[in-house]
Amino acid sequence: MTSQLKTFFLLALLTGLILFLGQLMGGRTGLVIAFGFALVMNFVSYWYSDKIVLSMYRARPLAPEDAPALHAMLAEMSARAGIPTPRLYLVPQEAPNAFATGRNPQNAVVAVTEGLLRLLPPEEIKGVIGHELGHIAHRDILIQSVAAVLASAVMMLANMMQWAAIFGMGRSSDEEGGGNPLAALAVAIIAPLAATLIQMGISRSREYLADAAGAEYSGSPLSLAQALARLHNTSLQVPMRANPATENMFIVSPLSGRRVGNWFSTHPPVEERIARLRQMAGR
Repeated sequence: MTSQLKTFFLLALLTGLILFLGQLMGGRTGLVIAFGFALVMNFVSYWYSDKIVLSMYRARPLAPEDAPALHAMLAEMSARAGIPTPRLYLVPQEAPNAFATGRNPQNAVVAVTEGLLRLLPPEEIKGVIGHELGHIAHRDILIQSVAAVLASAVMMLANMMQWAAIFGMGRSSDEEGGGNPLAALAVAIIAPLAATLIQMGISRSREYLADAAGAEYSGSPLSLAQALARLHNTSLQVPMRANPATENMFIVSPLSGRRVGNWFSTHPPVEERIARLRQMAGR
């Protein structure tokens, strides 16, 4: 129940950001429009967030005949996790990474990039798949997918506000409640950071749990630890064409190579994740 309340609270914060931006852009009219927009976004993100994210990355279904070993691996570990076997999708990018999405375990998808299949040996791929199955078994995938879609909406509105403030559009100073273009511009810059911080609250603690589950399902904590190290180091060299709003969904941050530090990362430090997995192996 605590996790469900946290999920509701964090999604309410993202929705509140949309309402606040709408009110700042257009007063009462903007607030009403933003309210309708938030309702639509919540509905769409709940039912179609997986399709939106898969379309965003041009992912395509990976048929069993195209990757029989990978499908067998997925089915084996899904049985260990006690969940239906998810659908498998391939993302046409060289950057090695993976994510899971869907409303629930019955409608789940595991997506891997072409680069991941080329880079990792089978035992490390197994650890990565196990991690994503951990997110599915723990029912993290809905909240992560919905948060990604809503954060995209917040960032889109913030971008609109920046242009509106630059060109003097939006609320006039004599409208009820007034309107300060500089304040609007400041909020438009801060809002995406706030959306990222909210996503951090959703995903950071869940990564440790998914790592533990992945180690259990794959039977090898060290293989997952080696996979995380390899994925992280390669992500610093091979950039991924990724939407920042979806960063929280991936096993390692696809934006690692573009960040100065971990202050605004949706993932805990890879070094800490690896250390915990090595402790598991030691036990």
